[in-house]
Amino acid sequence: MRRPELSLINNSKLESLGQPVQVIAVTGGKGGVGKTSVSVNLATALAAAGRRVVLLDGDLGLANADVFLGLSPRYTLAHVICGERTLDEVIVEAPQGFKVVPAASGAADLASMGTAEHLGLVRAFSSLAARLDVLIVDTAAGIAPGVLQFSQAAQHVLVVICDEPASLTDAYALVKVLSRNHGVGRFRVLANRIRAPGGGMELFRRFERVTARFLDVVLEFAGEIPEDEYLRRSVREQRPVTEAYPVSSAARAFKKLAAAADTWPVPPGPRGNIEFFVERLVRRNAVRLEVVP
Repeated sequence: MRRPELSLINNSKLESLGQPVQVIAVTGGKGGVGKTSVSVNLATALAAAGRRVVLLDGDLGLANADVFLGLSPRYTLAHVICGERTLDEVIVEAPQGFKVVPAASGAADLASMGTAEHLGLVRAFSSLAARLDVLIVDTAAGIAPGVLQFSQAAQHVLVVICDEPASLTDAYALVKVLSRNHGVGRFRVLANRIRAPGGGMELFRRFERVTARFLDVVLEFAGEIPEDEYLRRSVREQRPVTEAYPVSSAARAFKKLAAAADTWPVPPGPRGNIEFFVERLVRRNAVRLEVVP
């Protein structure tokens, strides 16, 4: 069932009901498939629909979500991890109505943090949960530890593919590792840069046939984003296409994706709360965090 518009809900009532946060990891097997573009435009479309959205730049090696938006953040997630700044001090407000948590290029892997840093990060995101409906995580490319950490901790893993052999083989490798080694059994697949209407479903079917032969996973078609000159132009202008060219074919496709994502069911239990997302993300096998009020 579709959630009611947030404008009709009193915020204090929403918080008291413990409305869970949607956590969507946008990922893919290789660089260049358009993950950051998808993340930014999905965030823009959801914010335009009245959702309270935070975009977390999860590429700890080559942060670029802020570049896509023309932002110049003073602080990054690294300052939160080391305790120099609070999460509220690091968050940047995008002109499109959502918030951005910038990542630090070359930052240390989250798994290398100590127990105190773990707990601090969990508390920081826990305090953010009451002011948030959707957390979108723009991951790095490939199957690096950071990508796997973010993906296994999210409720929804959105795998972006395009019609290139390397994209499909690398996406397959990502799904394989996440399913066999990290217990992720369900993936949503978005076909990007599609040249002909309906080509996205055809590409998805090809990818699905390969995974069905060798992997025990469930793939769901999330839609397609067409090849669009206006999208390339918006990237050069450092503006989301949904804002810069709202009637373009790409913008309409992103709005359709956002409408669908808004109906994705939030799994019940601890994974439906952002503090548990972060705890799952950063904890090590030997560490069990306790969030103290």
